[in-house]
Amino acid sequence: MKLAIAFGQLNPSAWIDVAVAADELGYDSIWIAEHLVLPAGMQGSPHAGSDHPPIPADLPVFDALGYLAFLAARTERIRLGTHVFNIGLRHPFVTARAAATVDLLSGGRLDFGVGASWLREEWDAVGLDFATRGARVDEAIDVCRRLWTEPVVEHHGQFFDFAPVMFEPKPVQAGGPRLHIGGDGPAALRRAATVGDGWIPMNHSVADLPPAIERLAELREKAGRPGRTEVTLGAAVDGPDDLALLAAAGVDRVFVKPWRRTSDAIESLAKLAARCGLSEAGT
Repeated sequence: MKLAIAFGQLNPSAWIDVAVAADELGYDSIWIAEHLVLPAGMQGSPHAGSDHPPIPADLPVFDALGYLAFLAARTERIRLGTHVFNIGLRHPFVTARAAATVDLLSGGRLDFGVGASWLREEWDAVGLDFATRGARVDEAIDVCRRLWTEPVVEHHGQFFDFAPVMFEPKPVQAGGPRLHIGGDGPAALRRAATVGDGWIPMNHSVADLPPAIERLAELREKAGRPGRTEVTLGAAVDGPDDLALLAAAGVDRVFVKPWRRTSDAIESLAKLAARCGLSEAGT
């Protein structure tokens, strides 16, 4: 079981110190949430049963990949993730370049979480069609993967069209950064199975997971892909017993939040690491 930290649950004033401490304590990864812009009149929520946005429009938001590039220079081992990057809002040239840069600077430590987005008003602000976001996301992922792997890329699609281009340097990770697909619906499961290395559900409980993971495995096998798709979930963890329950449900990585206040974050992470054996193992 891999223990991860979602920085969206932590005051940004502590991000640097927590990243350095988590790296030393043996945590698997740190993940930064992402939005391009937060419209003042945004509505809705990505969380089932909620009608109101989970964040205020004046929330401080950083460029996730830019910040991860900075953290790459302050850490040595811990992986760096986006939770999740709105890949459909940018041209793939911009996304592929930024992600490849983080992967290169970190020595191949980027876990690239991407999603189709829930915030219609953000797409409206950029001037893009929210109704076709799924197809745009699929095409953007395809272009990025080709840029990361092929010497010359030419593309003529529904949303992106360009003559032959070259893209260097390639990412450190063969095939490009590991893709983790965020979302709960059929389209997210399909992407996770057919192009993803991981799946990050938002509205699944631990009890809900086994049928979804079984479906994920079926889709992956049908796509002719060996291996399995990693599952990352946020859950309360106090020690090894909680990790065992999560593992039994099919979870590979868990977002933990042992602190109650930002000022307690590092101490709480150190205590949890000791209870879960991270400090001793160093992994």
